Amino acid sequence: MNLIAEQIETYKSIIETEGDTLLVNMGPQHPSTHGVLRLVLKLKGEEVVKIEPVIGYLHRGFEKLSENLTYIQIVPLTDRMDYLASITNELAYVLTIEKALKIEVPKKAIYLRVLTAELQRIVSHLVWLGTFGLDLGGALGGGSTLFLYCFREREIILDLFEEFSGARMMYNFNQIGGLRYQPPLDFFSKLKATLPKLKQAFAEYEEMLQENYVFKVRTKNIGVLEVSLAQRMGASGPVLRGSGLAYDIRKAYPYSGYENFEFEIPIGENGDCFDRAKVRILEMKQSLRIIQQALKGMPEGEVAIRPPVRVPTAVKVPAGETYMHIEAPRGDLGVFLVSDGTEKPYRLKWRAPSFSNLAVLPFISNGHKVADVMAILGSLDPVFGEVDR
Repeated sequence: MNLIAEQIETYKSIIETEGDTLLVNMGPQHPSTHGVLRLVLKLKGEEVVKIEPVIGYLHRGFEKLSENLTYIQIVPLTDRMDYLASITNELAYVLTIEKALKIEVPKKAIYLRVLTAELQRIVSHLVWLGTFGLDLGGALGGGSTLFLYCFREREIILDLFEEFSGARMMYNFNQIGGLRYQPPLDFFSKLKATLPKLKQAFAEYEEMLQENYVFKVRTKNIGVLEVSLAQRMGASGPVLRGSGLAYDIRKAYPYSGYENFEFEIPIGENGDCFDRAKVRILEMKQSLRIIQQALKGMPEGEVAIRPPVRVPTAVKVPAGETYMHIEAPRGDLGVFLVSDGTEKPYRLKWRAPSFSNLAVLPFISNGHKVADVMAILGSLDPVFGEVDR
C-alpha cells in the first residue's frame, strides 16, 4: 500500500506542478513492449516530453547461475539469452572458452559456425521485420501480411536447423572444441536450393520498404540517432550502422575465419528508424553472400576435436581473465570470463547489445508523438532475455 500511495502522490505532484503534462505507463503489458518492458512516458498532449525505460521483468540470474555450473553445463543456458539468436550466443561463449584454453577447432567447424551464424542472423532479422510491421499498425502490407511473409521464410531456415540440431530454437549446437553434430547428408543440397527463394524474398522486402509511402512517413526523420551519441551510449550493430558508422566486429576484430569472406557493411545516412530498417534488410542480403562462400569453400573432416587431442569432460580454464566478442544480430556481444582455475567460472559477465542499444531510447524519443514511440522502440530491436539476464 505504501508503494501505491507513493505513486499516487507522485502523479498528484506532477499534475499540480505541471498541469499540462501527464504521466502514462506504456507496458509491461503492452504487446509492442514484449510484455517485459515498462515505459514511463511524460506527455504534453500527444507529445513525449520525457521517457524512462524500466527493465528487470525478465531477470533470470544467468550470470550468477553460471558461477555454480561447469563450463560445459553453461552452453545450453546461453541459448536463453537472446532467444532469437541462440546459435550466436553459444558461439560467443565457446569462443571465449576456446580462447582461454588456446584451442583450435577443425576447419570444417569454423566454416559451419560462420554458415549457421549467418543463417541465425537472417532468422533474427526476419522476426524483427515481421513484428516491426505489426508495431507500426499495418504500415507495411497491412502489418500482418508482412509478418506472415517473414515467418514463411523463417520457417524454411528453422526446418534446416531442426534437421541439423534436432531443435528449432535453443539448439545447444556449438560446443567447446567444435560442433555437436555433423550436418545431415542432404543438408547442403537443401540449403543451396533455399538460397534463391530467400534472395527473391529479400528483394521484395527491400522494394516494399523503399516504395511504401506510409512506411516512409512513419519512419523517416523519426528517432534520429546522431553517430556521436550512439558511440557515447555504446550502441552497436544495425543501430550504430544505421547512423552511418561502418563498424562491424566481423571486420574490425575478425573471428571464426571471417577475414576470409567477402561482404560489405551496410550503413544508413540519417540515423532514423528508416535507416535502421534498411540496414537490416541489406544485412540479410550480405548474409546470403557469406553463406554462398561458406558452401563453396566447405572443407571435409571432423567438426569437433577428436582423440588424441580432445576437450576433457571436466574443463578447467587456467586462472585469469578472458574477453571475446562477436557481431551478433543486435550488435557487439561480448563475454568477459574471470577464472580461478576450477571447473566453474569465478565470474561470467555478458556484454549484451540490446541493453546498450535500449539506453538511447530516452534521447531519441523526446518531441515525438506517442504513436512514434513504438516505431522507435521497434527500430532498436531489443530482446529482453539479454537486457535483463
